[in-house]
Amino acid sequence: MIDSFTTTLSNFFFEYETPRQVLVRNKRVGVVCRLIQLGVLAYIVGWVFIYEKGYQTTDSAISSVLTKMKGVGYTKVNGSERVWDVADYVFPEQGDSSFVVMTNYIMTIGQKQGACPEVYSHRKKTGRCINETKTCEVLAWCPIENDTEIPNPPLLMSSENYTLFIKNSITFPEFNVYRSNLVEGVDNKYLKTCIYDKVKDPYCPIFRLGDIVNFSGFQFSQIAREGGTIGIIINWMCNLDRPIKYCRPQYQFYGLYRSVEEEETTKASPGYNFRYAKFYVEDGVEKRTLIKVYGIRIDIIVRGEARKFDIIPTMTAIGSGVGIFGVATVVCDLVLLYVLPKRALYKNMKFKYTTVQEEEPVLHTNSKERKETNPPKD
Repeated sequence: MIDSFTTTLSNFFFEYETPRQVLVRNKRVGVVCRLIQLGVLAYIVGWVFIYEKGYQTTDSAISSVLTKMKGVGYTKVNGSERVWDVADYVFPEQGDSSFVVMTNYIMTIGQKQGACPEVYSHRKKTGRCINETKTCEVLAWCPIENDTEIPNPPLLMSSENYTLFIKNSITFPEFNVYRSNLVEGVDNKYLKTCIYDKVKDPYCPIFRLGDIVNFSGFQFSQIAREGGTIGIIINWMCNLDRPIKYCRPQYQFYGLYRSVEEEETTKASPGYNFRYAKFYVEDGVEKRTLIKVYGIRIDIIVRGEARKFDIIPTMTAIGSGVGIFGVATVVCDLVLLYVLPKRALYKNMKFKYTTVQEEEPVLHTNSKERKETNPPKD
């Protein structure tokens, strides 16, 4: 038994088994095989390695965004002049990645708690009717706001020339890489004169509000009247196999509140607006100034992905590709064994059939028994 175990162990370590191969000279089968292999090779090289970058590992960015608006607006409504600065037209306060810039408004001055004729009927009625207006009397902040007519053209058309400064910082923790959109060449001197342009200044972080609207596919006068929402996408697609200076942001602009092709007359609940109030006390009576704000809401979204060479995904991609090459063998075997006219011949050549026959048992007896069974002949 020990010898048998030793022989088996020796055969396991020192013998090599290989499948039987048959060389078939057939033009059609040969062409099919090479075309399949060529297609697999093109898939591995073109799609896996070049397009999908299968030889690299990836990491997602962690980012922060700081913003700052600049610009001064001027309005003259019913003979009343007013100057609007950043503290007046940006909501909420400066610095967030999502904010609203006011472009139009309806202002109701000197409201106080009391009873007055209704404009629309969702307020509490007092039970009295006002003959002059032919409406019911309601309890409300009086005088009641009248927002049936939106100012046209927008009161703050000058906001088209406001500027937005975006400061974006990102990190790829897997690769210990830190970047800012203030890339090489963007210094204080450059920032004093540059305005973002897709061709001339694609890395300038200062944007005209009017340009942002135009890049998103809308007209400023159209969106400024009733408001809307615009998304600014900052894309970081970094190949860290190249020098770090080539890891730079790309800016994209999208109108989010409706389709550009949608007709003005068919859109429902158009624009973007909200109300806020400034409260004060006059002669011992609490009053407020109510402002209905129409504005452009800007949402800044950062997307980042970094790639770098790694031996593990590279070997995984190569191994997968080598395995896919076996498809050519499977297809060609099917053609040889089941399609071609000489498939019986190919089957006999590919497979070797053997039959193991059982031997008849032989009885071994001693010499005395054999002599008794077969006595000697005289």
